[in-house]
Amino acid sequence: MSDSTYRLTIGGESVEGAAGTYDIVNPATEEVTGRAPEASVDQANAAVEAAAEAFPAWSRTTPEERAELLDRAADLIEAHRKEIVPVLQAETGATARTVKSMQFFPATARLRRYAKGALEPTITPLPPAVMPTTPLAPGGLISAVANRQPVGVVTCITSYNVPMTNMAGKIGPALAMGNTVIVKPAPQDPLGVLRMVELMNEAGFPPGVVNVVTGQDIAPSEAVVAHPATDMVSFTGSTGVGQRIGAVCGSQMKRQLMELGGKGACIVFDDADLKAAIGGISSVWGFHSGQICTSPTRVIVQRGVYDALVGGLQKAAGHMKVGDPTDPDTVVGPVITGAHRERIEGYVRTGIDEGATVAVGGGRGGFDTGFYVEPTLLVDCTNEMTPVREELFGPVVVVVPVDDEDEAVAIANDSDYGLYSYVFSGDTSRAWNVARQLRSGNVGINSLQRNHEAPFGGFKQSGVGRDGGSYGLLAYSELQSIVWPS
Repeated sequence: MSDSTYRLTIGGESVEGAAGTYDIVNPATEEVTGRAPEASVDQANAAVEAAAEAFPAWSRTTPEERAELLDRAADLIEAHRKEIVPVLQAETGATARTVKSMQFFPATARLRRYAKGALEPTITPLPPAVMPTTPLAPGGLISAVANRQPVGVVTCITSYNVPMTNMAGKIGPALAMGNTVIVKPAPQDPLGVLRMVELMNEAGFPPGVVNVVTGQDIAPSEAVVAHPATDMVSFTGSTGVGQRIGAVCGSQMKRQLMELGGKGACIVFDDADLKAAIGGISSVWGFHSGQICTSPTRVIVQRGVYDALVGGLQKAAGHMKVGDPTDPDTVVGPVITGAHRERIEGYVRTGIDEGATVAVGGGRGGFDTGFYVEPTLLVDCTNEMTPVREELFGPVVVVVPVDDEDEAVAIANDSDYGLYSYVFSGDTSRAWNVARQLRSGNVGINSLQRNHEAPFGGFKQSGVGRDGGSYGLLAYSELQSIVWPS
């Protein structure tokens, strides 16, 4: 795809960015891999207004119509796999394995999941109630149902780590429920999402149902959030930005779904299968260079296995090739930008200043070009250290030793975040009881695998609301009660 073909989609029309274009840089080569359209505030407002205009008719379509369009869109996107996958890899810097397993096919899988979701019942019958006579109405047997209705116009904003998959996980359930959407991908890597929206419109979604605006300027993003016709904002990204969006939503009573930062606690007890624990923890380095909010970056380990765990992690890091993400043997690619690399390095330096020891990594892997950070392991940590408490969003693992179960739970919960935590123990009953004590929206026991039908979201500063599976349909709907005399 040539640079000139990347355009906004507003009201079914493919248009150039009124504020020009900006460079999208390949994190591995530091070369320009494409140019994205820079939307103006007027275009952002136009996208919201197009979605608002399309909503009445779209919300009245049948579930079968919506399901057919979502399936058709998934088919069309998959038909363009050979075109889109290299674009995703170039703009994200993800390894070949990560692009295929997490960046592309999960996006179409989510569209297909919510094609099925569109057919799920939206009406729940409630038991009849015997009601007394009141000044308002005579008494009698009153029937009722809970009816789920679409929210309306939904602005969907995502982070840069898995751009297409994250966005498909928002627009899929939103469209299945009968909402219209404005898509606003992260500025660092929007090209795959731009193409996805273009193909969705080619698949037959009516004009204005799926719109997309992009840009580096913050003003258009603020516009699609604050516009009076925006009924809901679904955001994945940092807690700081989420707080700003939440303030706007709160002032206008907009619905919101927030999946924010994480600092995943990974408790490893002395009876754990260390091979499984080391394999899971080392995935922080191997999966998209630690740029994932669910990573077990904060390891809390009993002292009896501390040395063995640290030694195992050191050995695992030594087997992880850092380099060109297009090389099939590469395990650790670059992080998204030079500025983000410097941020991660700053946290590592702060940790050292506060008393942590670098057991592995800490450098750039010998690369002069590309935004590389080696798999890094910080040991001798305490829970008060800055890199232990704050989200680095990179290939850095910190290890905190503890004496017993109570201390492990206390340290795990002593965090501003509560998105995804893990417990490794040979006693699954113990792991279950500990999991229930954790102030975390999600807990994995002896595994980093997920069940995408389970509700996903965070406690505390890690977000508001839940999506995933059928819970995603609930997130993008309003409950309406309908009552009548039996």
